[in-house]
Amino acid sequence: MATRRDYLSLSAAAAAAFAAPRVRAQGKAPKKLRILILGGTGFIGPHEVRYALSRGHQVTIFNRGKQKEDWPGPVEELLGDRNTGDLKALEGRDWDVCIDNPTTLPFWVRDAAKMLKGKVKQYIFVSTISVYDANATPGADEAAPLAAYKGPDPMAETQATVAKDLALYGQLKAISEAEGRKAFGEGATTVVRPGLIVGPGDETDRFSYWPVRLANLGDRWGPVVLAPGDGTDPVQFIDARDLAEWIIRLAETRTTGTFNATGPSTPMLMKDFLAGVASGVRANPKLQWIPTQFLRDHKVRAWSDQPVWIPGQGETAGFHRRSIARALKAGLTFRPLPLTAGDTLSWFKTLPAERQVKLRSGLTPEREAALLAEFMGSNGKG
Repeated sequence: MATRRDYLSLSAAAAAAFAAPRVRAQGKAPKKLRILILGGTGFIGPHEVRYALSRGHQVTIFNRGKQKEDWPGPVEELLGDRNTGDLKALEGRDWDVCIDNPTTLPFWVRDAAKMLKGKVKQYIFVSTISVYDANATPGADEAAPLAAYKGPDPMAETQATVAKDLALYGQLKAISEAEGRKAFGEGATTVVRPGLIVGPGDETDRFSYWPVRLANLGDRWGPVVLAPGDGTDPVQFIDARDLAEWIIRLAETRTTGTFNATGPSTPMLMKDFLAGVASGVRANPKLQWIPTQFLRDHKVRAWSDQPVWIPGQGETAGFHRRSIARALKAGLTFRPLPLTAGDTLSWFKTLPAERQVKLRSGLTPEREAALLAEFMGSNGKG
C-alpha cells in the first residue's frame, strides 16, 4: 500500500511531467476559414466548434439535430442523416475544409464524398488508434500494418453489426480512411488517429472513473483504492479539448498526412497517471497495487474494469507506447493531467444523481472491496 511518502514522491514525479507550459494558438487565425463539421455535437465536436469560433472561423455543422448546443457565436446547422443517405442539405455547397468526426461506417465516407468531392479543399477524417493490426511493438508509428477487414462487404456493415463485433470497429475505420483518401486525394486528406479520448463530457467513464474514485474515499467507497499492476505499465490518452483544438489548427495550416494523436508528450507510467489525477482532484489516496496475474485470475478486465490501464507486456506491450512524433512535430499540445482530471470531476458532478451513482466503467465499490479483501487475505495482510 502506498504511504504518504510514496504519494508525495509520485506526485513530484508527475508534477515534473506536467510542468511544461500549455502552448496553443490564441486569438484570431491569420485567415478565416469556412469549416464544415460532420457531426459537431458529440464528444469532440462542441470543442471544435467553440475553438473555431474563437479563432474567427465560419462554422457549419451537419447532423440529425438530435442534440442541441448553446454556441457562443453564429453556427449554421444543416440537418440530414448519413445512415439513411439523407445528405441533400450538403448539395451545391462548398467549404475550405470538412472535418468528419463520427464516421465508423465506410459507406458514410463514400456517400459524403459524392456530395463534397471537389467542394472542399481539405478533408480531415477522425479515425482511431484501433486501426492497427497488432499492439505488441512499442514505438510503432503510423506505418504499422492496419487491421484487415474479414467480412463479406464493408459497405454493407451497419452500426448494429459493429456493436455485435467490436473487432469490426478498427477494421472499418481503416477502410473509411482509405475511402477518404481515394475520394479527396492524398494531398488534400488528413487522417487523425486518436488514442483514448478523455476529459469533460466523457460519457463512457473510461477516464472519469479515476477522478471520481480517487476523490471518493468514504461513503460507499472504501479508504483504499485498488490500483492495477505494479505502477510501471505505460499510459497514453488525450484530452478531447486538446484533440479538437489541434484539428482546427491542422485546418488552419492545411496540414495533411496521417497522425497518431495521443499523449502525453513524454512517456507516462500508471503510477504517475494516478498521482496526476489525485493532484487534480485534491485527493491523497492510499493505493493498493494488485498484480496483473491476480487481476486476470479474478476476471478483472483491463480497460473496462480498470479504465485506461492495459498491461504493458506481451501482445499489448505497444498499446500505450504508440509513437506520436509526427503529431508533436505538427503542433499537438497538451493540457496538464491534473487540469483534465479536475475539470472532468467538476463536469461529472453536474450530471443527474442517478447517473453519478452508476459509473459506466470501472469496478463497483462492492467488487473493489471484495477483491481487496481477498488479495490482502491471500497475502497474509488481512
